[in-house]
Amino acid sequence: MELALYCPVYGYYEKEGDNIGRAGDFFTSVSVGNVFGELLARQFADWLQAVQKRDSTNQNRTVQIVEAAAHRGRLAKDILGWIQQWRKELFAKLEYWIVEPSAHLHGKQQNALASFGEKTHWVSSLTELKKNREISGVIFSNELLDAMPVKRIGWDAGKKRWFEWGVSLQNEKFVWAKMPEVSRIRIQVSDLPDELLAVLPDGFTTEISPVAKNWWREAADILKTGKLVTLDYGCSAEELIIPERGQGTLRGYANHRVVENLLAEPGETDITAHVNFTAIQLAGESAGLKTEACISQEKFLTEIAAQTWRNPGNFPEWTPARLRQFQTLTHPEHLGRPFRVLIQSR
Repeated sequence: MELALYCPVYGYYEKEGDNIGRAGDFFTSVSVGNVFGELLARQFADWLQAVQKRDSTNQNRTVQIVEAAAHRGRLAKDILGWIQQWRKELFAKLEYWIVEPSAHLHGKQQNALASFGEKTHWVSSLTELKKNREISGVIFSNELLDAMPVKRIGWDAGKKRWFEWGVSLQNEKFVWAKMPEVSRIRIQVSDLPDELLAVLPDGFTTEISPVAKNWWREAADILKTGKLVTLDYGCSAEELIIPERGQGTLRGYANHRVVENLLAEPGETDITAHVNFTAIQLAGESAGLKTEACISQEKFLTEIAAQTWRNPGNFPEWTPARLRQFQTLTHPEHLGRPFRVLIQSR
């Protein structure tokens, strides 16, 4: 999965053409329009100003927004543009950091954000960011964790234990294959009651993502004070272990359709798996963070929008076109229900 998505030469996300939007393979909240970034900016600005006020020794301290994997920089541009226009004093004290391992996308982001000059900074990893500074502000990701590599695991009802699915080669085609027992890694799955394991069907398949949990824990360690936030497609651990998901949530997408065999054309399709928000939440709490909310995108964005409706003078006008964007972002049949928002703080 890591090679298929991130290989510098053949990886899906390294393609020259844009794979997001109507002409691409899938929609994101960012591709809907500017409203998404502006609503995030409105909430981030409130959080950042609260961080400044908490520091009694330096109320004009510099604060940071850290975006992980900024694709082509559109969301960063919307956030920075809103803060620059509506919170000028905050903008003067703001640094915007982007964690981007791809040299190709780094270049695209620099071009998109050139007008913001020294406000923007880049690092290739959280480890590099930690060498530069601890973060007082907001660290966030949007549709990142669902594209982090997962391990696909199955349940052996006879032996009452999990095994790992690997990828093998058969007749010059990639196929799923059970990993040999000798190479079996230690698999950590959220604790499930014995009553459930007793009736779990043989071969029941799901996914775990040690990479995502480790990334979240590392981000938490860098956060000195402020918020750690993700907006992503996923559900709780309990919701992952249901009969309808007997083959897991790993999916491939191309031209806005599910790819039946995601092993057929590696590098040509998007690959994603539901985020286990229970596992991510516990990873943050183990690093000392407090969980403030794990809610639907619908509820999160509606609460921010309601503040702008009560105070209409500090947000762009809600034109019919912008209201249509908001409906797409929040309607349960569009992006409102499938996407969840996890907010943790230190």
